Amino acid sequence: MPYAGRLDRRRFLKEAGTASASAALAPYCWQAAVAETNAPLQPALSAPRVLLTPMPYSTVTLAPGKPEQQRKDTVAVLFSLSDDELLKPYRVRSGKDAPGRPIGGWYDAYAYSPGHTFGQWLSAFSRTAAIEDSEPMRARVRGLVAGLGDSFDAKGSFFNEDNRFPAYTLEKLNCGLVDAYQFGGDRNAAEVLHRVNALAQPHLPEKALSRVEQKKRSTRDETYSYDETYTLPENYFLAYQRMGDTYYRELALKFMHSSFLNPLAQGENVLPGLHAYSHLNALNSAAQAYLVTGDTKALTAAVNGFDFVQQQSFASGGWGPNEAFVTPGRGELAQSLHGTHSSFETPCGAYGHFKITRSLLAITGDGRYGDSMEAVMFNTILGSLPLQPDGRSFYYSDYNFEAKKAYHATKWPCCSGTLAQAASDYRINAYLHGARGLYVNLYTPSTVRFEDGGRPVEVQQSGDYPFDSAIHFDVRPAHAARFALSFRVPAWAGNNARMTLNGKPLPMPTLVKGFTTVERVWGKHDRLTLDLPLALRIQPIAPETPNTVALLRGPVLLYGLGPAETVKETALLAARQTDQSRWTVATSAGDRTYVPFSAISGETYSPYQVVTG
Repeated sequence: MPYAGRLDRRRFLKEAGTASASAALAPYCWQAAVAETNAPLQPALSAPRVLLTPMPYSTVTLAPGKPEQQRKDTVAVLFSLSDDELLKPYRVRSGKDAPGRPIGGWYDAYAYSPGHTFGQWLSAFSRTAAIEDSEPMRARVRGLVAGLGDSFDAKGSFFNEDNRFPAYTLEKLNCGLVDAYQFGGDRNAAEVLHRVNALAQPHLPEKALSRVEQKKRSTRDETYSYDETYTLPENYFLAYQRMGDTYYRELALKFMHSSFLNPLAQGENVLPGLHAYSHLNALNSAAQAYLVTGDTKALTAAVNGFDFVQQQSFASGGWGPNEAFVTPGRGELAQSLHGTHSSFETPCGAYGHFKITRSLLAITGDGRYGDSMEAVMFNTILGSLPLQPDGRSFYYSDYNFEAKKAYHATKWPCCSGTLAQAASDYRINAYLHGARGLYVNLYTPSTVRFEDGGRPVEVQQSGDYPFDSAIHFDVRPAHAARFALSFRVPAWAGNNARMTLNGKPLPMPTLVKGFTTVERVWGKHDRLTLDLPLALRIQPIAPETPNTVALLRGPVLLYGLGPAETVKETALLAARQTDQSRWTVATSAGDRTYVPFSAISGETYSPYQVVTG
C-alpha cells in the first residue's frame, strides 16, 4: 500500500525532489559565476518562496486507464533490455569488455548519440521503483548504477572529441543518477555521479555555449554544434538539493546560460530560432536557480520565457515546429501547417513542458500553468504511438493540413528516453500540497493519500473527464476533521464551473489564481462533484491569422479526420456528438468526423481548418 507520508520538509526533500525547502541555502548570484554577454542586472536575492509542493510518487495511485497503461507499457519495453545492452556503448568507447548485442539506432557506441538515453531510462526505472514500491526495480537500478560506474576508463574516453554530445549525454546521466539516489534508494549513485562528472569535465567547455558559439569552436560537421551545455544546471541544482554537495551548485552556476536568460529577464523575447526543447529545459534551470539561490532575476527569466512560449503555441499546447521557436506576429505557425509535418517534438517536449509548468505552479500557485500542463497531456503525449521493442518511437505530433501519425525514421531517438519519464510524472503533476491543504491540479481517475495535521486522509477521484464534465471526489478522512481542498478551475471554464456536495448544490467559492478552495469539516463518506461545462469553442492559431482555427471542447483539441477543409464557423460550433469521443461537423463536402488526438491511429487528419463567416 502506498505510503501516506507526512508532508513535512524532510519527507518532501526525501521523495518529491523539488526545492521547496531551499530557503536555508545561502543566496548565490549566478551572474558572478559566468561570463556575461549582456549588460548585467542586479537581481534581488532573498529566501526562495514556494507555495505548493508536488505529492510524492508513492502517495498517488492512478486508476486503470490510458495514463497508467502508457507508463506500464513503456517501462516494460525498456525493462526488457538487458544491462549489457544498455551499458554496451559506454564499455565499447572505454575499451572494456562489452558483452550484449548493440541495440541500434542512435544509441550504439559510434552512432549518432552513443548511450544518450541511458540516464533517462535509469530515471524511469527509479521513478517506477518509487511508484510501485518495487524491490526488483530497485535491484535493477542498483545493478545499472554499479555497471555504469565500472564502464568508464580513467581518461573518460567515452566523452572524447568524437562524441558529438558529451554535455547532452552527461545531463541525462546526471538526471538518472540523481533519481537513482532519490527514488531508487541507491546511495552508491552519489559516488558514481561524482566519478562521471569528474571524468566528463575536461571534455566540456568552461561555460555554457550557444549553438552559434559551439559551431565556431567545432572542427567537425554541424551536428557537433548541437551539444547542449546550457541544459546542465537543472540537474546539477537537483544534485545539490538532494545530496548537499556544493560541487554541484558550483557546476550549475558555471553552466548557467546567461546570454539566453539575461535578455529574457529584461522582457526581450530571444526564443525565435532557438532549439525549442533544450531551451525550455534551460528555463527550468532558471527556475531551479531561483529555488537554490533566491535569485529573482532567474525566476523572472523563467516566467517571461514561458510566457513567450505560450504566445507562439498551438491549440494543443505544443510548440516549436521543426524543433525551433518561431517569431510571434508573423504568421509562422500558420505557415507551418502546410510547410512541415514536424510540428511538435512530443515526448521530449511534453516532459520539458511538465517540468517548467510544475516548477512555476509550485513557486507561484498560479493555476494557468496547470491549464497549460493539462492541454499538453490530453492533446499531445497521451496520443503518442506506443514505444516498440525494436526502438521505434513516436517523435513528432503532425499538425499539417494533411497530417499522419508516424514513428521516427531512426530507432531509439531522444523521445524514447523521455516518454517513460513523462508518463511517470502524471502522478506528481496531478496533486500538490500547500499551506491550505491539498491542491488538485489534473483531473484523471486516481487516489491520493496524505496526512493533514497528523490525520490520514484519502481522496479518490473518478469520472470520465475530459469527455464528461462531472469530476467526483470521495473524501475519506480517518476521522471527521476540518481541512481544505483546492481545485483548479481552467480559464476556459470561466464562471461556469459548479459544485455539489453529497448531491446538493454548493456555493462556488472564490477563485484565487485559478484555484477554488473548499474548507469544511469533512466526514468519512463525503462526495464533492466539480462540474466543468465542456462547451465547444474555436481558437485561432494566432491573432494575425484569425481564420485558421482549431475546434476545442473543454481542454480537448478535436482533430478533423481527412485533409483540412474550409468550413463555416457556425458549423464548427454546431458539431454534433455521436459518441463519447466523436463529433460530426457538416461541411460543403459532407459530414466530417472530429476526434481527440488519442483516438487517431493511421488516418489522415488535421487539427486546423480555415473558417468563413
